[in-house]
Amino acid sequence: MQIYQLGTINDKKEFLKNLKVEGGGINIMSKKMELFYFYIKDLRTPAANILKQDALSIGAELAVPSGVIMCAKEQYDCLLIGTRKHIEILAKKELAQPFGLKELAHELHNFLQTTSHPIEVMGVINANEDSFFAGSRFKSEAAIEQIKQMIADGATIIDIGAVSSRPGAEVVSAEVELERIQPICDLIRSEKLDTSATFSIDSYTPSVVEYALQSGFKLINDITGAIDERLIELAIAYHAKLCIMHMQGTPQMMQTDPHYEDVMVEVSRFFEERITKCEAMGLSREAIILDVGIGFGKTLEHNTTLIKHMRHFKKFGCQMLAGASRKSMIDKIVPTSTEERLPGTLAIHLKSIEQGVTIIRCHDVKEHIQAIKVWETLNH
Repeated sequence: MQIYQLGTINDKKEFLKNLKVEGGGINIMSKKMELFYFYIKDLRTPAANILKQDALSIGAELAVPSGVIMCAKEQYDCLLIGTRKHIEILAKKELAQPFGLKELAHELHNFLQTTSHPIEVMGVINANEDSFFAGSRFKSEAAIEQIKQMIADGATIIDIGAVSSRPGAEVVSAEVELERIQPICDLIRSEKLDTSATFSIDSYTPSVVEYALQSGFKLINDITGAIDERLIELAIAYHAKLCIMHMQGTPQMMQTDPHYEDVMVEVSRFFEERITKCEAMGLSREAIILDVGIGFGKTLEHNTTLIKHMRHFKKFGCQMLAGASRKSMIDKIVPTSTEERLPGTLAIHLKSIEQGVTIIRCHDVKEHIQAIKVWETLNH
């Protein structure tokens, strides 16, 4: 007999199938192979004691601070640990319990809902002179050639913007923004490039967004997070998707001492509010993409926390996008120039994919396609 420890098994059902496990057992065993960690903030003390006992009774665990059993405080932060099977049982069990546990049960149920999407690479084109990475700046015919190369390299989405959103960027008028983007939109439409890829307009200016949608674009990349209802209306009218990004402040001031009591809670609350607003206006959840906004009003600690726990946002049932390409957070970890940040970019984006992100926004399409294919092979 020989024994060896396995690494992470991502496709658990496929692994069991290859092991020749009996059909009915595959579904049962696969749920026991996936371990979840849920950080629960401000859980009422009676609820913590009930949940602790219920978790222990089925083989799960609730880690609680000392003092819970004596009800020393009214609320505590706790860590729920269990397999998918455990969480399924608790999601049903706690529906009958008081002290907020019914709401917790609904939240746990939402976390277990998974929708599968293929991983897509979104190439970045900037039609302005002041974007932070010079290698992304293109105009008119040069932009079209770069778009064609990105598609040939494997990009399925092309994101085009004409206004820099880097920290401290100057405000640009709608007229100037449209003047920059219009020639590229016209060429995309005349060459029917929208049949080869999905085009995304990186703008929050309604007139610019509408011109792009009229040119065949099918995605609105809104860094202001759908604060302007006109963008939601345009997404509905043109049957386009809307990417809602979180940003604290504005590009001009966002990196001036950004502060959060709890970045995970606040970004999650932001998404919940904006999704509710979109759905009330008639935009379905399937048409919404979420972006936590790496580098947009966040410190290195905020960014790393969001990346490491990105899977949390899957509970909303929307696709997720990550865009950390060559950003300054890499320089804060390993001091380096913008031109030398590709390795750090790949590390962040592969971690994001591991956390459930399915759209990667980047400058270097070919390198990302290679890295993702290797990652998928290693994780199959």
